[in-house]
Amino acid sequence: MVVKIFSAATVGLDVFRIDIEVDITNSLPQIAIIGLGDTAISEARERLKLAIKNSGFEFPSTKVVINLAPADLKKEGAAYDLGMAVGILTKEGIIKEEPKNTAFIGELSLDGSIKPVHGVLPIVFGLKNIGINKVIIPYENLKEASFADDIKVLGAKNLNEVVLHLNDNEPLDTIKQNIDDFITSNKEYTADFKYIKGQKFAKRALEIAAAGAHNVLMSGSPGSGKTLLAHAFPSILPPLTKEEAIEITKIYSIAGLLDYNNPLISERPIRTPHHSASAVGIIGGGSNPKPGEITLAHRGVLFLDEMPEFPRAVLEVLRQPVEDNEVTISRAQMSIKYPANFILLGAMNPCPCGYLGDKKIDCKCSEFQINRYRNKLSGPLLDRIDIHIDVARLEANELLGQEEDIESSADVRKRVAQAREIQFKRYKEDGIFTNSELNPKLIKKYCKLTPDVNIMLKNALKMFNLSARGYDRILKISRTIADLDNSPDILTSHLAQALQFRGYNV
Repeated sequence: MVVKIFSAATVGLDVFRIDIEVDITNSLPQIAIIGLGDTAISEARERLKLAIKNSGFEFPSTKVVINLAPADLKKEGAAYDLGMAVGILTKEGIIKEEPKNTAFIGELSLDGSIKPVHGVLPIVFGLKNIGINKVIIPYENLKEASFADDIKVLGAKNLNEVVLHLNDNEPLDTIKQNIDDFITSNKEYTADFKYIKGQKFAKRALEIAAAGAHNVLMSGSPGSGKTLLAHAFPSILPPLTKEEAIEITKIYSIAGLLDYNNPLISERPIRTPHHSASAVGIIGGGSNPKPGEITLAHRGVLFLDEMPEFPRAVLEVLRQPVEDNEVTISRAQMSIKYPANFILLGAMNPCPCGYLGDKKIDCKCSEFQINRYRNKLSGPLLDRIDIHIDVARLEANELLGQEEDIESSADVRKRVAQAREIQFKRYKEDGIFTNSELNPKLIKKYCKLTPDVNIMLKNALKMFNLSARGYDRILKISRTIADLDNSPDILTSHLAQALQFRGYNV
């Protein structure tokens, strides 16, 4: 009789149940593992043999056949070791009864101890959704999996503990943690708006961007404060919701970037790749497609400093994810979809020397050099960036003056959080969180215009030759500004601000 043990595989963030089928035949001693496994799985033969022996159990002296079903799904990594070992021990009668409705995840060491693996949190949530009610995982992954409800999660340190639990119901470790204990809204930031002099226009633009999750491009001469503003931007972002925290933590679990002792991503991620990053590094991919920077920045910020220094081919791959809030990585054998709903924050100089339009220093660039530099950012990509602002150099009196009325990031963050709360309640039935996620259907529903605003927008369309995408984004920004003002309607003042932050002076 074939023994069947449950485990799981991840493809992107999707989880599939894997049936580990074990049988023993009278033949020369060997282990055959079939079912489209990678090198790590084929190497499990020696790990299984020695882990079982060093745990004090007899390994079968005949042929062991292990099938990982479904056979057409590629399986990778060492997370199936524990399930295969349990299957062998059950087939040999060492484990008295075949475990029912229980999944096993973990890598085995040669001494029988169970080592942590990547992707445990999405696996546990996925197993819960497909009807598994108990899962045994490595002890070091226990904190990570403790945020899942409605499924029993047990942590084991070695193979002996698993056998004693299955045979004699010996208790295994378990932890239950509350997400609220990890998410805080009172973090102290080293970069704070109260330390940035002047730049009220830029600060207001970043406040709108944070409130509605809009993309921003800052342009200005060297030393005008673009990078400092970008570093302070996280300090005004609203705290994560429980749903967002779990969503981000699943991504980092798959990528193997979780700290086992602090397993919940409790703050919005800020990713700042260098301009030497490749398209695969930004978008994700590889032979075993992993999340790239845009997915690791999900629900957070992707900051591209000196944006035109990135290769044009790298920047162009951002066009589809910025529009769709997800990325699909296609390979010959599979197609994987990752979420990529991030705020794109870019900074650039106005020209190669950096001083075009500067009041103090003359630009030394030719028209050809300026055009070549600016053409690194294509029109379609710029059209997908909601807010375009110029960050001007501060005057001497602004630098030397003692401003008493500079708002702190905490004050700005309160307004941003209130605006996000308005959006969260408004879009609760629509499956989105922010104004930037509005599609044309929802724009029509939630961005209704009064006759005065409609006339103003009609004139702006003619004057500035707005594209259809630009039209939609103006309405989204206007909706966010109205939310910051706690206004149910979009007013002419909100539309006028939106046009200015889009780069049009009215």
